[in-house]
Amino acid sequence: MINYADKQEFILSQITQKSFQREDFSGCDLSGIDLRAVDLSGINLIGADLSGANLSGSVLVGANLSGANLSGANLQSAYLYEASLCEANLKNADLTRANLCCAFLWRVNLTKSKLWGASLCGADLSEANLSEANLIEASLIEANLMRANLIQAKLCGAILLEANLKKANLTSADLTSANLTEANLSGANLWEANLIHAKLWDAVMPDGTIQYPQIMFC
Repeated sequence: MINYADKQEFILSQITQKSFQREDFSGCDLSGIDLRAVDLSGINLIGADLSGANLSGSVLVGANLSGANLSGANLQSAYLYEASLCEANLKNADLTRANLCCAFLWRVNLTKSKLWGASLCGADLSEANLSEANLIEASLIEANLMRANLIQAKLCGAILLEANLKKANLTSADLTSANLTEANLSGANLWEANLIHAKLWDAVMPDGTIQYPQIMFC
């Protein structure tokens, strides 16, 4: 009978082989696996369990992780350009300085995740759950955050240039010194959001949704 450690070692050996891209790892139990700095471009990990996995510095260009469980995973400085993480669970995951440009993150769960300094330019985060996420100094240029949940999210110094925030929920979000130039905030909820020193030049503001906001145009 193969024990857990042997199973993990076997799967790791399969993944790191040059032919891994032809393999289907969807639904596999990869919880806690160490895949630091491994090139996993194009890999199929749909619905896989990667909770607590170490993927720091890994390359996941075009990888499919839709529906995968990445809760508590370490993805620091991971390269996820055009990766698909639709409806994936990344609660409490560490994506500090990760590159998620043009990634597909529809309905992803990023609750309490760390995205400090992460690159999310052009990413699709529509209907994503980013409540209490740390997005300090993150780059979200032209990102799609339509109907996203950003309740109590930390967006201090974040760059949201031309971002789509239509009908997003930014209740109690901290947008201190954030750049929202030409962002679309129509229908967004900014109840008790902190927009002190935020740049809102040419931004489309909500219609009747701001209630006692702390806004200062500087």
